[in-house]
Amino acid sequence: MTAQSANPGLPRSFLEVSQRMGSDPLLVQGPGGNSSIKIDGAMWIKASGTLLSRACAEEIFVAVDPVRARAEIDGEGDGACIAALLDPACRLRPSIETTFHALLPQPVVCHHHSVQAICHLVSNDGRAQLNDKLAGLNWILVPYVRPGVPLTRAIRHALGPRHADFILLENHGVIVCASDPGAAWDMIGELEQRLALPPRAAAIAGVNKETAPGWRRHPEAGILAFDDVAMQRAASDSFYPDHVVFLGPGLAIASLERLAGDAGEFGPAVIVPGVCVFMRDGCTPAQRAMLRCLTDVLSRIPEGWRLRGIGADAEAELL
Repeated sequence: MTAQSANPGLPRSFLEVSQRMGSDPLLVQGPGGNSSIKIDGAMWIKASGTLLSRACAEEIFVAVDPVRARAEIDGEGDGACIAALLDPACRLRPSIETTFHALLPQPVVCHHHSVQAICHLVSNDGRAQLNDKLAGLNWILVPYVRPGVPLTRAIRHALGPRHADFILLENHGVIVCASDPGAAWDMIGELEQRLALPPRAAAIAGVNKETAPGWRRHPEAGILAFDDVAMQRAASDSFYPDHVVFLGPGLAIASLERLAGDAGEFGPAVIVPGVCVFMRDGCTPAQRAMLRCLTDVLSRIPEGWRLRGIGADAEAELL
């Protein structure tokens, strides 16, 4: 299926940028992230639960009335923006983050969960470096609040009367606001370059082949089982919303013996020190993608940086 037949009337350049975002695990993981474009009074936005990586192959965008979507920010609806759909019979539902796409005036808005940005946005030390690393860019920083209308209201408050090209969301990700899809992609690239942190290599001693019934090894996350700093951070807190939604709060650390005797006490992923990270049989592609994201983040954050999770109250709110 071609891009034009999948989403008739949408610019191919917008679909291609959306798909490029969704195909890069350092930008978007699983069904996370979203993009929108405003055309002739309508706003097309990624539908909830769909994959940006399929933007050129599947119908993943829905059309909403941005005026009605903005009205939900202040209570004319519950923020799901179902009433804002231009086609009420549409089987797809707008993203939970539709309201902030409608709030922002730029024609193209791309929201992604950049690993490089998250490394800075979950750390007091990382946030302290943003002024130098982003010098010359038009950006703002928004404190963490739950995705949906609460986040949209926080963005509106942080913006005030001004516009911003880059909106950085603490413990969450990035919003890029642009005049066209090509400009948005260039801006994403520049931000990635400015915030780039190299991954640390773990000293993985040998390969332990042991496993436990009902569990599968996840070798891509191996650093979490051998890097003491990354391991303790993974178990200590939750750092961004998708971490909680797909993996639960924090990761458990256990022995193989305890894992083999699991009676449902563990979440979908468990660290066995010196062996591997294990995921339950039947874990979803989204859960595997989020474990890789957590590994990508924790392997890049410098050991001396102080981290700040979202906290137990925010975890409960998400769950």
